[in-house]
Amino acid sequence: MDSASPIHIFWFRRDLRIADNVGLSEALKDGLPVLPIFIFDTDILSRLEDPYDRRVDFIHQAVAALKASFQKSGSSLKVFHGNPLAIFKDLIAEYRVEKVYWNRDYEPDALKRDQEIISLLENDQIKWKSFKDQVIFEGNEVLKSNGHPYTVYTPYAKRWRMKLDQEGLDFHQAKLENLLTFEDERYISLEELGFQKTDMEYSEPIIDLEQIQQYDKLRDYPAQDGSTKIGIHLRFGTISIRECVKVALENNATWLSELIWREFFMQILYHFPRVVHESFKREYDQISWRNNPAEFALWCAGETGYPLVDAGMRELNSTGFMHNRVRMLVASFLTKHLLIDWRWGEAYFASKLNDYELASNNGNWQWAAGCGCDAAPYFRIFNPSIQQQKFDKQAEYIHKWLDEKAYTTVSPMVEHGFARERAIATYKKGLTAAK
Repeated sequence: MDSASPIHIFWFRRDLRIADNVGLSEALKDGLPVLPIFIFDTDILSRLEDPYDRRVDFIHQAVAALKASFQKSGSSLKVFHGNPLAIFKDLIAEYRVEKVYWNRDYEPDALKRDQEIISLLENDQIKWKSFKDQVIFEGNEVLKSNGHPYTVYTPYAKRWRMKLDQEGLDFHQAKLENLLTFEDERYISLEELGFQKTDMEYSEPIIDLEQIQQYDKLRDYPAQDGSTKIGIHLRFGTISIRECVKVALENNATWLSELIWREFFMQILYHFPRVVHESFKREYDQISWRNNPAEFALWCAGETGYPLVDAGMRELNSTGFMHNRVRMLVASFLTKHLLIDWRWGEAYFASKLNDYELASNNGNWQWAAGCGCDAAPYFRIFNPSIQQQKFDKQAEYIHKWLDEKAYTTVSPMVEHGFARERAIATYKKGLTAAK
């Protein structure tokens, strides 16, 4: 097809799939041939310090799978590496673009980027259309009766469930015959992006129904294979949230609650973007954190002397994953036992987690530190030894990640009772000063 003929563009972002992709399906039924594109955004990639990044490898493989799927339909996926604004300027110059489609993102940097693209398109009198795809309900769709956002999970979840209906779970079919045909190009390599091959092996997401049905019974025990590992697929959109919610509705209410927590934190970030850098409860920014770099390094390395904490950190460092129950413990330990600013831990998780998502990572760290919108009270301080007795009594998880020497000879870096009293006193002092 010649470049003088009008086309539509669909821009893949956090929705790396064809099945049940709202924006893609809408673009493909809107008349004109659709050019699908993906941009390896240098503004994002340049902030990643370690070239061995499993998330970039995951995206690279998922985009390759998308490209191969489109090739089977006689088209392809046009892949770019650079600044999105500059790339769209080039696309507008090369093609007669009538309309650009994408699915919405809600993180502050993404909103800023999208507004720049919108301004460019409107300046060139090019239409654009965005869609809700990565959530069931967007930030303004689940509000209190007075129009204000919810800041407590339980009433938010109740309202969320009341609003849910079948219309919101419809499957969106893509008509691939309406794709633009064009000469395919060589796919950019990981090395050209500035990254290395990792041990990440991408495969199409599969929801294990038996595992979902047992989720509420097994999810707190790290030695059990009770985690769905769907988080990374939701993060990059290789699975539809609608598919997940339908499965949860039919199989496990606890898993549904976890999916609602994800949307709760997303709407908190949307309505209160300051939480990226500030405590939701501002008075908690008056706490005098100890912020000892040597102690932080021991926590990062999994050398605190508390086996369950250390096993969790070593699992994270080795695999990019950590069991959710253990995530809560290690976060509590850092912020309460060591009195290290939750932002330090949040940033470390952001650099390591395969399923890192700003809203959930921020929300859960603030929950653990007691400063979030729906937080554990500051005086709730996990006892690592009791957590081990309750959730890894036979030390199966611990032995998987710690050798016998690390398990038996490393002394705790701080005694629990002392750390607990110190944390409570420090929090009280900071909150009193904030009044």
